[in-house]
Amino acid sequence: MEQLTSAAQQPAEQRSIGQTREPVKPADPPGGPQGEEAKRIALRKMKLVALAFLLGATVVFLLARWAETAGWPGWVGYARAAGEAGMVGALADWFAVTALFRHPLRLKIPHTAIIPNKKDALGNSLGEFVGSNFLSETVVRDKLRRVDISKRLGGWLSQPENAERVTSELATVVRGAVTVLRDEDVQAVMEQAVVRRVVDKPWGPPLGKLLAGVFADGAHHKLVDLMCDRAYEWVRDNHSAMLRVVSDRAPSWSPKFVDEMLADKVYGEVLSFAWAVKTDVNHPMRLALDKFLGEFAQDLQTDPDTMARAEQVKAQVIEHAEVQKLIGSAWATAKEMLLGAAEDPSSELRKRVREGLRTLGERLKSDDSVREKVDGWVEGAAAYVVSNYSSEITTIITDTVERWDAEETSRKIELQVGRDLQFIRINGTVVGALAGLVIYGVGQVLF
Repeated sequence: MEQLTSAAQQPAEQRSIGQTREPVKPADPPGGPQGEEAKRIALRKMKLVALAFLLGATVVFLLARWAETAGWPGWVGYARAAGEAGMVGALADWFAVTALFRHPLRLKIPHTAIIPNKKDALGNSLGEFVGSNFLSETVVRDKLRRVDISKRLGGWLSQPENAERVTSELATVVRGAVTVLRDEDVQAVMEQAVVRRVVDKPWGPPLGKLLAGVFADGAHHKLVDLMCDRAYEWVRDNHSAMLRVVSDRAPSWSPKFVDEMLADKVYGEVLSFAWAVKTDVNHPMRLALDKFLGEFAQDLQTDPDTMARAEQVKAQVIEHAEVQKLIGSAWATAKEMLLGAAEDPSSELRKRVREGLRTLGERLKSDDSVREKVDGWVEGAAAYVVSNYSSEITTIITDTVERWDAEETSRKIELQVGRDLQFIRINGTVVGALAGLVIYGVGQVLF
């Protein structure tokens, strides 16, 4: 009783000042209204059976008492004692069972209607019991260790149908998340968290470091080869353009045939130069280009003027209308791709997720080290939760019970356990009758 009293005081201390709660009905038991009606009928039947035992004991007592006054033999006293004690036992147990849920005969006798009056104390005691015996770190770790979650999960995920099921559920989550998010909010986050961060960071040093690595490995040579090929092809296919340039820049007094001869000479030299650059990988022009690119990459990392110009170019690129349009449509494009991939069972994204889950399941089944890591993560996460939030978890129990309507709670509990409690009344009648019979018999023997 002291424990219940102390537990009953806890909600008042934990509750915020001025906070009021309206009583709510407890949730319906499994089975809904039909299941509740079936339990109500079963409870009513058991009450009638228990009442029948009481009435039976009463009838035995009355008949035996009449027989005694009528001068029947001495054995009638044994029947009277059994009936009388059975009545007492039945009535005592009826009082005890009824006192759990309501005031017997509606008389407000002390320590009756225990469940309605002590509902909050019982809820807190239940919360304390759960917190002490189920939400302790030792218990949780031991239970998880014996369950062997990672091995079971691996065996389950390794089955193709289960991997497909998880993939479908993940696709549903992705679709729901993408659909719920507002486009303008996501776009604002992308601009602030991604685009602005990229823009605010200087591009010169990282770009120079990247280019230096590319140039050092010679990965740019294919691009240089392409440029040389295209330059040679352009010179080869634009003889007329070369003649026109020379003619336009020649003096007006120069004869036309002289201009043509000069243009042919210039064209031939330029074509020979372009061919040499194209075919000779060690051509001075190529070497000069490699040297220039290497110095440029170094200047991007160390030269303030070059880095400043790189920042100017970056600003011009970012502020360009097409780039801004691309940034603005990035989320819409990504959203469309995600939705399409999530809805299509044959999409590459879902295939990769499905295969990844199956591979993870196989590894969990066969690789002890992976299982140990996963089990350690799960145990650590569960231990952290129960160590830091066990009180919040048990508060769910105490607060929920506290908000229940007392009378409705009593009725619900009686529906759940009342049928079994009627056996107490039946047993009380039978045991009382037997006890009365024994007591009467002992008294007859001794006295």
